[in-house]
Amino acid sequence: MGQFVTAFAPATVANVSCGFDILGFAIDRLGDKVTVSFNQDGILRVTGIEGDGGKLPLQPEKNTCSVAIQAMLNKLSSKQGIDIFLEKGLPLGSGMGSSAASAAAALEAANVLLGNPFTKEELVPFAMESERIACGSAHADNVAPSILGGFVLIRDYDPLDIVKLPVPEGIFCTLVHPHIELKTSDSRSVLRKQISLKESVMQSGNIAGFIAALYKSDLALLSRSLKDVIAEPSRALLIPGFYELRDAIKSIGSLGSGISGSGPTIFVLSPNGDIAHEAGEKAKEVFQKIGLGVDVYVSEVNKRGAFIVSR
Repeated sequence: MGQFVTAFAPATVANVSCGFDILGFAIDRLGDKVTVSFNQDGILRVTGIEGDGGKLPLQPEKNTCSVAIQAMLNKLSSKQGIDIFLEKGLPLGSGMGSSAASAAAALEAANVLLGNPFTKEELVPFAMESERIACGSAHADNVAPSILGGFVLIRDYDPLDIVKLPVPEGIFCTLVHPHIELKTSDSRSVLRKQISLKESVMQSGNIAGFIAALYKSDLALLSRSLKDVIAEPSRALLIPGFYELRDAIKSIGSLGSGISGSGPTIFVLSPNGDIAHEAGEKAKEVFQKIGLGVDVYVSEVNKRGAFIVSR
């Protein structure tokens, strides 16, 4: 009963501009850790959380880690007691898939603890239940890439149809996190309820072009397709410095930028690490001018997803 398993799950970028609610990718080295162990009390409990500033709930029905594991136990018809300890490496309300990373790490660890009854793909629906608690809808564009790694397309939700996409060699991401918190509910509240036929056609062309670019490793096509005409025009108004950063990176060879998830984090895709780091320096200059603190992370696209740290 003393066995411990610790897993790590990475931050993610959801939507990826044109892929609103259907596309996401994983980031390297930045994420959350979860340690799970059996208990003899037959209950699921969160024993502690570090790195959240006391903001996250310990109640098992409200915490994304325990909600995800409970969904797994329900599928197994198991009453096994499990203790959960969460180490937050991601800021809350950041648009980097913070709640998804917690759930993904919890499921990766619990699956090993229970003897690997599920494949990685089969863990995704359990993580989606935790997203329902975190932001009101069981979407998969953060949890799927956090569990599976790489670029992931959510083709359909009923039934769930997830497609892993290729990752062009050398592609880097710069994450720019302004020091503001933006709730997913607020970002969703500004979205328009209807779009025009013209906008629908444009968005469809961009997402098709983006996916084709991944398969062809055509970075020029990827850059042309990295445009969102549905969510970004409304959400960008909630993020100071968004358009200033977009203008600043035009001349350095970046592929393009967009809002990570619901924001306020901004992502920049680049064809190599040097340009990605230069984009980070441009971001610091932009946000210094507007008097707002900012954190910058530069990473390759994470192809590994969630993994076991120790057991």
